[in-house]
Amino acid sequence: MNKGIVYRSTGSWYLVKDTQGDFYSCRIKGKFRIQGIKSTNPIAVGDRVDFDVIEEESKLMGVITAIDTRDNYIVRRSVNLSKQTHIIASNIDQAFLLITLNNPPTFFAFIDRFLITAEAYHIPAVLLFNKMDTYGEEEKAEIQWMQSVYESIGYTCYQISSFNEKDVTLIEGLMQNKSSMFTGHSGVGKSTLLNAISPGLNLKTKVISEQHQQGQHTTTYAEMFDLDGNARIIDTPGIKGFGVVDMEPEELGNYFPEFLKVKQSCKFNNCLHLDEPKCAVKDGVDDESIPASRYKSYVQLLDDDTPYRN
Repeated sequence: MNKGIVYRSTGSWYLVKDTQGDFYSCRIKGKFRIQGIKSTNPIAVGDRVDFDVIEEESKLMGVITAIDTRDNYIVRRSVNLSKQTHIIASNIDQAFLLITLNNPPTFFAFIDRFLITAEAYHIPAVLLFNKMDTYGEEEKAEIQWMQSVYESIGYTCYQISSFNEKDVTLIEGLMQNKSSMFTGHSGVGKSTLLNAISPGLNLKTKVISEQHQQGQHTTTYAEMFDLDGNARIIDTPGIKGFGVVDMEPEELGNYFPEFLKVKQSCKFNNCLHLDEPKCAVKDGVDDESIPASRYKSYVQLLDDDTPYRN
């Protein structure tokens, strides 16, 4: 039996790196049902697995027989199966969300969905406001305001450009000895940033569609890469929404840190922060200690029948 980490998942085949640094193309043995998760993919990038090496058609390949317990994972809703999820990656030390003001636009709703998902699955999140070299003074002021919203809650934020060597070095330093996931809408500059960090990756990049102001998908599946400094990066497809599934309405507010700080002052212990009297969260929105954009995202999330999109 061999142990390894999944570096790429393309459906029925998985690229696994063993403890000696060798890679094997692997399939799974039988069906896996992990922690009761209703997932369209039983194995994800970042999973620690056991596998056997066999010879097939004069080639060595692997058969995955078991998956170790995950430290964490992050999911999105399956496109056509709303009751199921797709696990994007697992065992993540930190997740970077790249944000652009335009070309394409990233809205508060999407950022909040990401942060709530990261909170729910215990993944430290970092917000990267990218393409700072392309903005005028008014746009930079808007970015600064957006950043202040999230820094006031306690999130780590940086303004960066993939063409600024100092910014690239900063991100490299944050990645040392960690497995980091990079995500965001298609076209926000993930591949450009990762290529700047490690030119040898040679990830594909494409220009933004001028008609729709959206990036064309260049990554179709998650994949992990090794970098210097014992750093690993997980590149993910540009995705439209993250999924927080199987969550009771009463739980949702716990994944908003600014709600959690004041909820004990609500009149009712089971307060949903909607129409209840003497609600500390709504009072916080009224006195602007809680950002109105965050409360709007919370209300939208409570309505599970409403598709959560930009």
